[in-house]
Amino acid sequence: MTEIELQVNGQAVSRTVEPRLLLVDLLRRELGLTGTHVGCDTSQCGACTVLLDGAAVKSCTVLAVQASGGAVTTVEGLACGDVLHPVQQAFIQCHGLQCGFCTPGMIMAVAYFLRERPAALDDASIQTALEGNICRCTGYVNIIAAVRHAALAIYPELAATANGARA
Repeated sequence: MTEIELQVNGQAVSRTVEPRLLLVDLLRRELGLTGTHVGCDTSQCGACTVLLDGAAVKSCTVLAVQASGGAVTTVEGLACGDVLHPVQQAFIQCHGLQCGFCTPGMIMAVAYFLRERPAALDDASIQTALEGNICRCTGYVNIIAAVRHAALAIYPELAATANGARA
């Protein structure tokens, strides 16, 4: 057993865990944060994507002990109280989900992408940013629209560039 300490959605967490416990299992089973999904057990679907020290990671590939000392943000931690994060709101407004299973991982990947490359709103850049996340329902059209919508909500100054690029 190993003692770990980390921040999860801004809250200090201390646990004694098996060294082989995956971060996704710590989040879901130990902490009850079930927004992080387990979809494939092979790290290919992205349903378990969270932010670890600000970087998007697949939590099924990270041991909880590896996250010790770090800060984890899950889809539950993006909202500010009752106010949804712009990416969460954009997925709702643009119908960027159907069954919702992949949605938390998609949202986390998009939040990371928009923080790192906010001006990259062309289809190829968005598709590259999402290639680690699989959606079996939507065809991605509305997801890509949600990424653009969220980007413009977060960075309104991009509106002139985005409108000029489409004209």
